[in-house]
Amino acid sequence: MKDKVIIITGATSGIGRALAFECASRGARLVISARNNEKLMEISEDLHRTGIRILPVKADVSVEEDCRELIRRTIEEYGCIDILINNAGISMRALFEEVDLNVLRKLMDTNFWGTVYCSKFALPYLLESKGSLVGVSSIAGYKGLPGRTGYSSSKFAIQGLLEVIRIENRKKGLHVLITAPGFTTSNIRNVALSKDGSQQGETPLDESKLMPAETVAKKIADAIEKRKRTLILTTQGKMTVLLNKFLPSFMDMMVYNHMAKEPDSPFK
Repeated sequence: MKDKVIIITGATSGIGRALAFECASRGARLVISARNNEKLMEISEDLHRTGIRILPVKADVSVEEDCRELIRRTIEEYGCIDILINNAGISMRALFEEVDLNVLRKLMDTNFWGTVYCSKFALPYLLESKGSLVGVSSIAGYKGLPGRTGYSSSKFAIQGLLEVIRIENRKKGLHVLITAPGFTTSNIRNVALSKDGSQQGETPLDESKLMPAETVAKKIADAIEKRKRTLILTTQGKMTVLLNKFLPSFMDMMVYNHMAKEPDSPFK
């Protein structure tokens, strides 16, 4: 990754923040983006101390023009794009029966359309550099998670989008990586949306038992360097994907039972 120009969306917390520091440690030239400008400046200053070149760009990926401006400023600063990591995303926790439809729209606007916009505007430059297009999906993109309708739907959509882009450009040297972390230590659950769109406020999971974001970032960076097609993380995640291929009804029951153990679960 030395001297490669890498764009990371959602770079101020969780996997995105860990990716920024991991790529910096490998000598990349970074562009980091997020909605929160204060946090963006803080992480930018921390990264700048490592001696790497970095461009912070405030952007809401659910806004098409923000994504266009993110790519424009990257080209203005560096003249090329080698790697785009679509990491920005939000989650939710509510039954489909009860959730406000605007919550689902917000999930799709950020998770799916944010990936669409950034990938669309960056694609000409990635084709020119024969670079890497990366999507941070989830095990929820392989197996629907109850209570996460919008989240699972957006991740399934991201994977379909990136698969098509990979096939369409298979003779043009473009590398497309779909990553599927399992449960990871991240702020995404603390700010997950409830049925009315308010923030959940606290995670229902025991963070101490989850894969650290730094470990996820290292594995994603390794997969980019090796130009892998897919990356499925955690033993639980790998077993979920594998068993779902052959025993889908059994996995429906297992996933239901697992989610029913969460505090305040609607599945009792």
